[in-house]
Amino acid sequence: MKRNLGTLDRVIRIVIGVALIAAAATGQIGWWGWLGIVPLGTALIGNCALYSLLGINTCRINKK
Repeated sequence: MKRNLGTLDRVIRIVIGVALIAAAATGQIGWWGWLGIVPLGTALIGNCALYSLLGINTCRINKK
């Protein structure tokens, strides 16, 4: 599986994912906060399926 997420994209996804999960765990927002697992997971893997479908690649390593 080729990476298609750059460093900045991954950092933003990690921050958003952790913030949503923390807010859901502390009861500040509803159950939908657990959807933060999606951006967190894609950031840790380095690949986004939606980016693949749309042909988007923010990873500099693969651009040659």
